[in-house]
Amino acid sequence: MKIMHIADVHLDSKMNRHLSNEKAKERRAELLASFVRLINTAKREGVTAVLIAGDLFDVSKVKVGTAKTIKKAIADASDISFFYIRGNHDNQNIFENTDDVPPNIHLFGESWQSYNISDKVTVTGAELMGRNSSEIDSSLVLENDKFNIVMLHGTVVSSNTSKGKELINIKGLKNKGIDYLALGHIHSYVEDKLDGRGRYVYSGCPFGRGFDECGEKGYVIIDIDEVTRSAKAGFVTFPARRLYAPEVDITECTSTLEIVDKVKEVVSSYDSSYLIEAVLTGSIDAELDINIPFIEKSFEEAFYVFKCKDETKLHVDADKFAKDASLRGEFVRLVMSRDDMDEEEKMQVIRLGIAALQGEEL
Repeated sequence: MKIMHIADVHLDSKMNRHLSNEKAKERRAELLASFVRLINTAKREGVTAVLIAGDLFDVSKVKVGTAKTIKKAIADASDISFFYIRGNHDNQNIFENTDDVPPNIHLFGESWQSYNISDKVTVTGAELMGRNSSEIDSSLVLENDKFNIVMLHGTVVSSNTSKGKELINIKGLKNKGIDYLALGHIHSYVEDKLDGRGRYVYSGCPFGRGFDECGEKGYVIIDIDEVTRSAKAGFVTFPARRLYAPEVDITECTSTLEIVDKVKEVVSSYDSSYLIEAVLTGSIDAELDINIPFIEKSFEEAFYVFKCKDETKLHVDADKFAKDASLRGEFVRLVMSRDDMDEEEKMQVIRLGIAALQGEEL
């Protein structure tokens, strides 16, 4: 039996933090189409069940078109059972109190609820929705002779003394008979041992949206042997538009044109369909003019989206400015002599001050 584990799809995300309104609208449509392709992949691969471990959506009110598309895609995959728990971004449940709810989707509430996929495999879940798992872990009762999947959405912690909401206390779930703890909320693939019997797994998000979700994304396939009650689980990359944030060390660069050349070396291997954010790093001279708009303009036709981020550190040669009679030299000496600022603060002030003295926009 094959089971697909996904989470954190975040459909209907605004997407405009890094994108123009036009590109953001296009990306929202792409993510919805990618989710439908993901369901079609499950059908093609002979998957018996799909676990959606929270944050299927990203808005308080799901768009009508999005809801209709999702319901139709699930209904069309009638041979697959879908199990969906809401996450902290799923304020609206589109599968409740409507006439068009697909019969093959199964929901969970605030208390533990179990469904049998077969005589040997059971899915149990609960929606935390502002609570922590320690409030309900004592009421979790599973049958030891079955392969037990448990679904939750939240952040794994090692004790119930941690502060925050939607925390999953691993200690409270040990030795409960869990074989596979299917989690959502962390947007990268994570797998670790739960206890002597089971493991806990974050599938990560299947598609990247922002530059905090870079690299390969996908889903997890759990392949269960119902006779031996054993399973293999592995991460599978899903083909979709990817995001990368490569670091570009510009320590040796003396001009924006040289920075452009350095960036070109680093990003030359990336596909033109990607979203790229080049992160400038290294130690630079205080007088180096980094023209971010020019750099971004130089690559805007090369990729679907190209952004540039300056994370360089400033290097100030005190001897260079020691006898500089200009206003700039006097400014640098004044800042360097301050005792109420640390080095990082001094470098930031000097960078902004020199830019102002050179007539640049801050």
